[in-house]
This record gives sequence, C-alpha cells and structure tokens, in this order.
Amino acid sequence: MKIITLTINPAVDKSARVDGLSPEQKLRCHSLKYQAGGGGINISRVLKRLNVDTSCIFTSGGSNGEFIQQELEKSAIHAIPVFLKSWTRENLSVVDTKTNLQYRFGMPGPKILEDEIKLLNKTIHEIISFGDILAISGSLGEGIPFNFYAELIRGLATKEIKVILDTSGDALVASLKEKVYLIKPNQKELAQLAGKEWLNADEQEGFCKELVQSEQVKFIVVSLGGRGAFIVSKDGINYLTPPPVKVMSTIGAGDSMLAGIIYGLTKNETQQNILKWGVACGTATTMEEGTDLAQVENIDAVIKFLDKQK
Repeated sequence: MKIITLTINPAVDKSARVDGLSPEQKLRCHSLKYQAGGGGINISRVLKRLNVDTSCIFTSGGSNGEFIQQELEKSAIHAIPVFLKSWTRENLSVVDTKTNLQYRFGMPGPKILEDEIKLLNKTIHEIISFGDILAISGSLGEGIPFNFYAELIRGLATKEIKVILDTSGDALVASLKEKVYLIKPNQKELAQLAGKEWLNADEQEGFCKELVQSEQVKFIVVSLGGRGAFIVSKDGINYLTPPPVKVMSTIGAGDSMLAGIIYGLTKNETQQNILKWGVACGTATTMEEGTDLAQVENIDAVIKFLDKQK
C-alpha cells in the first residue's frame, strides 16, 4: 500500500516579518522564509517527519515549480511533478512585530490547459495501485472543472483505494456523489455541504451521522479551530480538545491535522487515537512561525498531554 498526495494548486509559501505596517511607506521586511506549500504537499512534509513515505503529485510551472520539486527532494519525498506552461503561484504571509498580527495574501493559481488536465489525470492513474491511499487536498486550479475530483474518484473505483478528501464548495459536493473514505471539513464547510449558513453542535452531529449512514463516506473529521475537532463514523462520535499553546501561525494547520489522521489510519489506531494524532499534528503546526509545519518534538509533547487527559 502506497500513500499518494495530490496538490493541483500548489504554491511557494513566502513568509516575512515587518516592524510596523503603515500605508504608502516602503516597509522593510526581514526573517524571510521560502517553503513548498499546498494541501497535499504539506501533508507529505508532515508525514515524512513521522517517518511515513509518500508520493507527492503536484502541478509544476516555471522556477517556482522547480523550487517546490527541489524542496521536496531535499526532504527525501518522492516528487512527481506534472508540468504546466504557466508558472506555479506564490503566497505571502507577513507578521507585524508591533502587533503580532499576521496578514495572509493568497495569489490565484495558473490556468491549467486541457492537455495539461489530461496529463495530470494520466499521471494519477499510472501512479495509483490497488488498495493505495490517495489524499486529495486543496483547491482546483483555474481551468479545471468543479467535478474533476468526482470524476477522478469514479475512475479509480475499481482499484478500491481509500480516498481522503479535503476540499470545499462545489468540488466537495460533487465528490460526495462517489464513495469517499474520509473528509475533513471545518464548521463553515460542513454547513455549506448541508446547504445552510451555519449548524449548531447538535445539527453538526446529526448531519455527519446522515452522511456516514448513507455510506458515501466512512469517516468525517470536523475541525473546530482552537477547540480541536470531532470524528464521526459508524462506531460513534469522539471529541478532542487540544492543550493550550501559544499560537504563532495557523498556516498549514488543517493539512497537518490531516497528515496526523492519515498516520493514525496507517497504524490501524482506534478512532479516538486517529483523532488524537490529527489534533496533535495540527496543534504542533500552530506552534511554529509563518509557514513552518509541525516539528516532531512538539507533536510528541501534545500527544503526551492528550494521553494524560484520558
């Protein structure tokens, strides 16, 4: 069994600090960092820190795409780029050291052409074998139809893979017409999936139970932000609250949570422990500055805290 991650709209994540934000002034940035980013890429990076190997499929254009490939290979992650004519995007996060507030600037991704979509689809089908895990995380690039994930899942159905999906909007709705192993919406995304503006706690549980009983999805993990998360399956519902930590940045926390969940699944953990690993990895990432992801020592520290709460 292999673990494959898919990132259709990756980015070079740039982070910096500035000593006070003010308009119409030249702002001197410092503490610059450049990292490979995007949903599936972040999942692969965290899993590698947990000594789990993955194959990381991502679209790649220009020197930004080359940088992402180089960063993955430096981390001994199996990088599988699907080359585009347009450049891979960049994102920027800036922390104002005077207020400690973080400002995040997300750039649009490149337009993906029809022949590039075919190449992407072909690459995925060639890499995935019977019984593998496919973790799909992130938004669809411009030019890719909203039902791309759904069509992909349908086309892979005979391989009996476990599809772990973290997306939103029309792409998520369309995908749930196929059988998905696990989804990880936040509260807003869960409400949108239910066709509502918001769901209270009872409504969240009830809707998740309906989805599980429909057998379109086996597990649902709902992120509750700083309050942790809950997991739902036919085995019931489990909640978990993270320890109080100093939050430095939330960038990549959701992807890190999904990496922890996948780690728990590969170790055949109980449902409660699958959630524990997810919350631990997500929390550990919030303890890092900018676009840094969870460090193993912080994951271990959170795990120990959660174990003591039993």
